Amino acid sequence: MYNLKSKKATKIEKVTFSDLGLLESDIEEVLRTNIDMVCDDEESLLIIGRQVKNEKNGRSDLTAIDNNGSVVLIEIKRDRKDIEGRKEAFEFQAIRYAASYATIKSVEELVKIVYAPYIEKYKEEFALNELTSYELGLRKIKEFLKVNNAIDKFNENQRIILVASEFDEQTLSAVAWLNKNKVDMSCFKLIPYKLGSEIYLDTEKLLPVANYDDFYVNLLDKSEPAQRVSKGITRRALPKIDTMLTWGVVKAGDIIRAKDREDEAILLKNGNVKVDGKELSMQVWLKNLYGWSSIQTYVFAIHKESNKTLSEIREEYMIEQELKEIQE
Repeated sequence: MYNLKSKKATKIEKVTFSDLGLLESDIEEVLRTNIDMVCDDEESLLIIGRQVKNEKNGRSDLTAIDNNGSVVLIEIKRDRKDIEGRKEAFEFQAIRYAASYATIKSVEELVKIVYAPYIEKYKEEFALNELTSYELGLRKIKEFLKVNNAIDKFNENQRIILVASEFDEQTLSAVAWLNKNKVDMSCFKLIPYKLGSEIYLDTEKLLPVANYDDFYVNLLDKSEPAQRVSKGITRRALPKIDTMLTWGVVKAGDIIRAKDREDEAILLKNGNVKVDGKELSMQVWLKNLYGWSSIQTYVFAIHKESNKTLSEIREEYMIEQELKEIQE
């Protein structure tokens, strides 16, 4: 990675979290308050727990619920050495925790065991007013599930997100196999870089991918030379608001309304929005409104003139272009 300033490129050195003197708990706190680093604006997430202990005294790093009603486990390791130095494999540790969450049958149980203690621990971040931590947690999760049409799908599935600055081949091989066998597990690299006293973080999604064969570690055949394992691919994403502005399907000055709310913002030419005279990214504006950790921006942003979500506008345009290409 390079920093470009006045046409001069300065290399930004890749480091490890160990080099920086950061602990796993430090990374955990960064992700707790910035979980959209390992998901994007096509997904809604609500962080509901940190260091939740199960009956066997195992502790899961972060716990969330997503827009499909699934409980999400986020497990963190600093560096590759931390993964390789464990007695128990990184991915199997996470599977044990996910199995514990699979036993939760109701929102009330999840709030009592996980979310209410979390709210109590971070009560300065919540507007409790006259509510107890349990009452507020119940209200927030039920609202989250209702708005995302996921009430009937609550905890039908569990997801796992593994985060580290570097992964070993054995972990990637195991996760690729689990993915292919319908286990919803993702691997994200959270890569630290240092430039002077400044620390930069870059994220890269390694798994899941379309073709898992590149990630399998083959049984050793001494008659064949060892093959390197693929280092993965960067995250594929749907076109974002800047592309939609280029297409002309939306334009600067358009009014964007939050779904099921009266709140409005003005779309700017750079893809951000202006709210009460302040410029914000659309993700930040909507996250603040709904009080979630991450939000499906294009589902919850309504284009006022057409009364369609940005997701609907984007999909219609892409289908239209696809049909034109077929006809040509």
